[in-house]
Amino acid sequence: MIKLFTLVFLLIALAPAAARAQAGHEYSPLEEKTVGYKNWTLKDLEDDKPVDLRSLVQGKKLVMVVYFAPWCGNWRHEAPVAAKLYEKYKAHGFQVIGVSEYASRDEVRAFFGPTGPPYTVVTESELREDREKTAHYGYRQLTGDTRRWGSPWNIFLEPAKLTKEGDLLAEKAWVVNGELIEADVDKFIAERLVPKTAAMIEPCKN
Repeated sequence: MIKLFTLVFLLIALAPAAARAQAGHEYSPLEEKTVGYKNWTLKDLEDDKPVDLRSLVQGKKLVMVVYFAPWCGNWRHEAPVAAKLYEKYKAHGFQVIGVSEYASRDEVRAFFGPTGPPYTVVTESELREDREKTAHYGYRQLTGDTRRWGSPWNIFLEPAKLTKEGDLLAEKAWVVNGELIEADVDKFIAERLVPKTAAMIEPCKN
């Protein structure tokens, strides 16, 4: 009986991981985590000039910062989803910022092609040897991401709720330790950016 119970428990525990790994994907739920996310200044892919996160989020309502390695298959799955969400909600104050990791800037440029990325991309690291030295790695440890490379890793910031000064931007934030589940993230964004219209409100019945 004990063996049977143990087997059932293991099957239940492993089911989500199996589902996330289906067809080579690493889907992960959107969860609020304590992360202690800090401001950064990194080099812009487009013009090679340093830019800081506080300046990039000014005037925005919701920002998704996605850390990725251009050679990662899971990032290749998520990239079109991130671009789609950006195009859908950018007029409502949504911004996507990519942070490239563990690959040269030329590799990142090659990934996005001649037209370049549809949103701002900056670089934190260029060498695979730096895997455990990056802020990206530190945040993943804090949020329970046990993957080796952690690409992609997504964090959502609401600029209006960020600290006004200092290095610390947000003690808690919504993160995805893996690929976005598009339907869930789409709903999350819409709830924060798209106001309910009059047509969606049920009229009073006399």
